[in-house]
Amino acid sequence: MIENKENIEETVSGHQQQHEIRIEKLEKLKSAGRDPYETTKFDVDAKSAEIIETFDEMLPERHVSVAGRITGWRNMGKANFIDLTDSDGKIQIYVKKDIIGQEEFERFSSWDLGDIVGVKGTVFKTRKGEISIKAESVELLSKSLHPLPEKFHGLRDVDLRYRQRYLDLITNPEVKKTFITRTKIIKEIRKFLDDMGFIEVETPVLQTVAGGAAARPFETHHNTLNLDMNLRISLELPLKKLIVGGFDKVYEMGKVFRNEGMDTYHNPEYTLLELYWAYVDFERIMKLTEDLIKSVAASVLGEETVIEFGGTTYDLSKPFERISMKDAVKKYANVDFDKVPTLEEARKIAKQNNVEFEPHHLVGDIINLFFEQFCEEKLINPTFVTGHPVEISPLAKRMPSDPGFTERFELFIGGREYANAFSELNDPIDQRERFERQAELKAAGDEEANEIDEDFLNAISYGLPPTGGLGIGVDRLIMLLTGMPSIRDVILFPTMKPIDKKSE
Repeated sequence: MIENKENIEETVSGHQQQHEIRIEKLEKLKSAGRDPYETTKFDVDAKSAEIIETFDEMLPERHVSVAGRITGWRNMGKANFIDLTDSDGKIQIYVKKDIIGQEEFERFSSWDLGDIVGVKGTVFKTRKGEISIKAESVELLSKSLHPLPEKFHGLRDVDLRYRQRYLDLITNPEVKKTFITRTKIIKEIRKFLDDMGFIEVETPVLQTVAGGAAARPFETHHNTLNLDMNLRISLELPLKKLIVGGFDKVYEMGKVFRNEGMDTYHNPEYTLLELYWAYVDFERIMKLTEDLIKSVAASVLGEETVIEFGGTTYDLSKPFERISMKDAVKKYANVDFDKVPTLEEARKIAKQNNVEFEPHHLVGDIINLFFEQFCEEKLINPTFVTGHPVEISPLAKRMPSDPGFTERFELFIGGREYANAFSELNDPIDQRERFERQAELKAAGDEEANEIDEDFLNAISYGLPPTGGLGIGVDRLIMLLTGMPSIRDVILFPTMKPIDKKSE
């Protein structure tokens, strides 16, 4: 048997040398009047997976026309076997000199792994039982000027995978499956909300006031208007204006941008779902949140909603747990803030427990710091945390029974936040006071504090009905349902620092 093409390529040292060889082959093709880039179309009538799945149901001598990338090559002299990978999978192609002709076979033999080809032929099963296509004609549709990494055994360099996602998708078929699942999850989220009567809307990405969340925005400048602007950090304020305007159920799923740190759960731009429902409170939104996650999981994963993520098994079919923030701090930090009457006492207890706080932090801020330090990582099973201090909830309605806290919840799974929701604050006077408090924090150096949004205050002054709102980090939900360990594994093109060519 003649040496396989993979082994032939292995004997040629260096990627650059391979590139130069392929450039020479391209020039020869052009000189012979066979420029592959001049091809404008190829009629495809079948995909690899469908051919394989329906083989036993089809008549003998089924003729097909397929196209895809050459990802494997076994040279056996007068007959070659190549693997053709298309968008659905991979199928073997049998190319024989006696069938396609001497001249065409010689041209075919000069092609390379990575080239994109079109094949017409008949489907058959080899003696080893592999469903294949016996080529009657082969056509070069696009020339790959670079060799595929690692002989198509998979791109392993994680940094390179994220930087060159196209190579990641070519060489790692499971990656494509992850992103197909991502699309299904997003479709199911939309279907769930659409079926409930929510209307999907779009709101501006460029905003003069970046509000609706505690986050540092990206700043930009509009040249025509000579106006400094921000990329949105949230969808909240425009959506609530629509509730004022008469929409009862609205949602938006889109990109938001936060100029913050990066880790396995944070990317500077990410997909956020926010919805607002007039005349309901956070309790009803809590039920919606649980129902949505369970419905999406069942639709995408099947009725079996037990998932593995980060080495832990989660059964999403069980009722989600529930605990207040103060009770969580009492349980995991052994501090009962119901018995802490003053800010001075709260600061004293914080120092005793090595909880760092800022001079401007009030009691509610310190409770939240205790929660973040001692409780979050302990919330493994899906858990709704309720009763957030008003100091950290500038847009949430106060609890009538305890005005220092709000009708708000966050959903934690595996020690991470997945959703944030509350009964929306609709008192314009209270809202102004809280915005002013945020403005003071911003002036004191807190870059994540909210700004005063006068237009939003004006809007709710016309009357914002009692409303429940919800935000879900879509990328994190996709991580959970696909079992991916990093947010970069579920974003096709994650934010990356450019490679410094001078340092290479």
